[in-house]
Amino acid sequence: MQTPIDATSTPAWGTLSGLKSRFADGPHKLRRLFDADPHRAERYTFDVADLHVDLSKNLLTDEIRDALLELAAQMRVTERRDAMYAGEHINVTEDRAVLHTALRRPRTDELHVDGQDPVADVHEVLDKIYAFADKVRSGEWKGVTGKPIRTVINVGIGGSDLGPVMAYEALKPYVKDGLECRFISNIDPTDVAVKTADLDPETTLVIIASKTFTTLETLTNARCVRAWLLDGLVAAGAIADTEQARDAVAKHFVAVSTALDKVEEFGIDPVNAFGFWSWVGGRYSVDSAVGTSLAVAIGPKSFEDFLAGFHAVDEHFATAEPERNVPLFMGLLNVWYTNFWDAHSHAVLPYSQYLHRFPAYLQQLTMESNGKSVRWDGSAVTTDTGEIFWGEPGTNGQHAFYQLIHQGTRVIPADFIAVANPAHPTKDGGTDVHELFLSNFFAQTAALAFGKTADEVRAEGTDEAIVPARVFAGDRPTTSIMAPELSPKVLGELIALYEHITFVQGAVWGIDSFDQWGVELGKKLALQIAPAVSGDDDALKAQDPSTASLVTWYREHRR
Repeated sequence: MQTPIDATSTPAWGTLSGLKSRFADGPHKLRRLFDADPHRAERYTFDVADLHVDLSKNLLTDEIRDALLELAAQMRVTERRDAMYAGEHINVTEDRAVLHTALRRPRTDELHVDGQDPVADVHEVLDKIYAFADKVRSGEWKGVTGKPIRTVINVGIGGSDLGPVMAYEALKPYVKDGLECRFISNIDPTDVAVKTADLDPETTLVIIASKTFTTLETLTNARCVRAWLLDGLVAAGAIADTEQARDAVAKHFVAVSTALDKVEEFGIDPVNAFGFWSWVGGRYSVDSAVGTSLAVAIGPKSFEDFLAGFHAVDEHFATAEPERNVPLFMGLLNVWYTNFWDAHSHAVLPYSQYLHRFPAYLQQLTMESNGKSVRWDGSAVTTDTGEIFWGEPGTNGQHAFYQLIHQGTRVIPADFIAVANPAHPTKDGGTDVHELFLSNFFAQTAALAFGKTADEVRAEGTDEAIVPARVFAGDRPTTSIMAPELSPKVLGELIALYEHITFVQGAVWGIDSFDQWGVELGKKLALQIAPAVSGDDDALKAQDPSTASLVTWYREHRR
């Protein structure tokens, strides 16, 4: 195992510390930088496939850019990137390759890792998914009563839910008419009850997404959905006995899993199980078989476009020169803000309603990847790591939390995302509503960057007593990301962009961004506490006083 370099010991880190002190020596620095360089926007704007990325409103100078790139060189970020692409086991705590980029490589590529060709394996599964999707979409796949499928329920959690539901919501204009997807993840029984309440079991297909087919929440929900479906079919007179029930499960359930024995035990025909591999982390898996529900909804052609978007950004990240490598640059900027500006959070603000689940998706991608306190060799980290990712679509956020971003006491870097062409062009009289919407997008980044001085406030005739409250300091960093439209390809590009940003940060911090041991302890304790919750007094006595008190209160109040 290669010992990670301590970023704080590099010459570039010291350079950046000095540059930060100089940058913060006065107000309205971004105003002065733009005034001094009429070409600043042009020099710091880059095109990555269909994405148009403006970094010019970041707290950035050429010196800072060069020092950040030197930090990446001294931390050997590109060497680690190349090792990832080649299939080296950079996930050291689980001794696994990290090959989500292989999920979208063209069929003609070859890659040999651990005695396998993962590209060939991926396309074998994709062909199977596409054939299945075509059957469902055409009506050839029918339920037990001979009716075609109208609703697909995806049962999963974590990466088996957040990616598919985000992508489905983002690409709703591409979903086949008459077909709907719903997503069940929470073990709260309300989730199953609400998502199935108005559905017809005869026209419902269920996809259970669990690699090992042992995930507690997913299998519990799967059994609940199976009971709902069978009870509904019995009530409708569609089935009457155990044999018919077995047939119904086979025709209404498929799996995304490699545990074929457990899949068959559940009642699913193993032929209808779509596999994926240990080198695919859950939060990186939406473009694997985990995206089967999406492939059914938007069709194989659009799913291929989705994969092509990922691959376009993969190629950019692998081949672009460092000074024009956007994922590298954006990842380094996040390190700059986290470690030198004490930024604790990062806002993602999509000015596209269809991207309303994108910030939640990024929470798992970034926080599960980089929320670590030890490096990949087990030693303690030497810097702060990770940020809290959060956000809401504009303009909703403007009327909720933008106050904090504009005038709060902490630096909150923000990514603004917008498309030029809306899915639903609308006019309010003579006003193009999308143009009104994007006027807010453009205005917010300008306001955050350049602010408003006390003299400018006074010039508007403002009462002196409230001038301080109406001053905007500016120098609030933002990145603007635009695309022609929110297509499957563009969505793939956006996801891959943030995957590689996350990778860069982890590489600088020396952490394993591809394990997630932090989710395990609570799950194990839940299994130990469950008997106490159900009434086992001996199990209750084994709990700490606070937990025992809470469980006791629950038991007293549960009807």
